[in-house]
Amino acid sequence: MSTTYTVVTVLGAVMAGFSSGSIVARAKFVVEPLTQYGVPRSWWPFLGAAKVAGAVGLLVGLAVPVIGTLAGIGLVLYFLGAAITCARARAYGHIPFPLVYLAPALASLLPA
Repeated sequence: MSTTYTVVTVLGAVMAGFSSGSIVARAKFVVEPLTQYGVPRSWWPFLGAAKVAGAVGLLVGLAVPVIGTLAGIGLVLYFLGAAITCARARAYGHIPFPLVYLAPALASLLPA
């Protein structure tokens, strides 16, 4: 396992964890767009939990690769869904934000 792979994977886990913490803490920069996009408040805890699971899965994947692969796929799908949600809400200027979080999750799926 290369150092670059490890750094990118840990970065992806930290970013997903930060994103999860932001939704759980109801950070204004997260809550306002979610409300604008029409995402029901009842979904927010599940969205946060999905990101925590992905972050933990990426870290566990450093020791158990299949878990990391599944977590990486889950996070890529999650953040693609977030980008699609931005597009459906016609918040085109917000689309790059989930893509930034998607990038290290996608990179963690590349061969080590």
